[in-house]
Amino acid sequence: MQKKISIVIILLSIYLLSASMFHKNKEILSKYPPYAQIQRLEVPDKKVYSGKDFSITSKDSAPSSLRAKACCLMDADTEQVLWGREADKKMPMASTTKIMTCIIALESGKLKETVTASPYAASMPDVQLNMKAGEKFYLKDLLYSLMLESHNDTAVAIAEHVGGSVEGFAAMMNAKAAELGCIRTNFVTPNGLDSKEHFTTAKELCIIAAYAIKNKEFLKIIATPSYQFSNRKGTRKYRVRNHDAFLTSYPGAIGIKTGFTGNAGYCFCGAARKGNQTLITSVLACGWPPNKSWKWKDTKALMNYGFDNFKKISISPEKPPSSLPTSQGTEGEIPIDSLTPENLPFALQEKDTVTRKISLPNEVIAPVRKGDIIGFDKYYKNDILLYEFPILAQKSCSARSLPYYRNLVRKLFLFQHRG
Repeated sequence: MQKKISIVIILLSIYLLSASMFHKNKEILSKYPPYAQIQRLEVPDKKVYSGKDFSITSKDSAPSSLRAKACCLMDADTEQVLWGREADKKMPMASTTKIMTCIIALESGKLKETVTASPYAASMPDVQLNMKAGEKFYLKDLLYSLMLESHNDTAVAIAEHVGGSVEGFAAMMNAKAAELGCIRTNFVTPNGLDSKEHFTTAKELCIIAAYAIKNKEFLKIIATPSYQFSNRKGTRKYRVRNHDAFLTSYPGAIGIKTGFTGNAGYCFCGAARKGNQTLITSVLACGWPPNKSWKWKDTKALMNYGFDNFKKISISPEKPPSSLPTSQGTEGEIPIDSLTPENLPFALQEKDTVTRKISLPNEVIAPVRKGDIIGFDKYYKNDILLYEFPILAQKSCSARSLPYYRNLVRKLFLFQHRG
């Protein structure tokens, strides 16, 4: 029996070999793997751009004489760190915490909801609205109290209302931080009062702020000079004022949030916009009393460095190859496509380089499913990976099997019969 099978296989092989030598059969076979002649694609695997390619000129004078123990300068749109010092060090952040408190309240609450002050909220120390237990407010009004005057009792009232408890709200804050990629941040309180397990980094505070300023209501609140409101009964009236001196002393300033505790020192997270570029800065542990003004000086120095030396540019990359040859597949090649956007933003200075690296195999081994990741389109700024986009198979391709070859032989016999 085995001899018979071997003879059949030999005869079939001889037939295919001889059939491929006939012009018409050769033409048919050329359409099917493994007889198809698919050229290997030469993929341009690297391309380098420089700041000079975009006519960027930089003063190239790094910030000096900064007082903050940790600081960060970031491009808001791309979240690229432009400069920093101890930017990844875990630090207490005082009332800059309230940036996250505010954005969670805006996303999870409704401005016209009624917030009732609990005895615990009313007992908060230091900076207070001096709300009374049982007093009711609109959530919207309390957000101005939170961000303009940095009231600690207000923060707890908001947290208890939105999260059910301070602990529940802290869990929401930490979930949002994780969503934003802030792996060195942990929230315990909504107001930033000192706690050993309450911390962030200068870089991650900038990431949180960059996210927050995308919210129009948040921007409206932090830019408001003063605001008046009353409790729901109208029995007590309040007036809150914005204490962000950066907002009125720096061209293009957007503001954001100050902070101070005995453990954290003076802190500030700020934003400014000029032309098409928005920068975020954070300064942590920037002096203690009586050096309240150091945080403004450091922030302005960082902003000046950013706007003087960096330019916002956009790169429009060419598409990677449209197809790749297959190995052991029923198709000679499969179409592929990248998820790379048409335009990629970068904040560059004159000496910066952007390197694009396309990572693709010479051929794709079947089976392949539509949507499988075939490779990656990567972009590095000064050897630091900033963007990574998958390159996907746009069509499925089965592996060759006995039925595939049986069908191929059938096609050849049918063709001969018709001829």
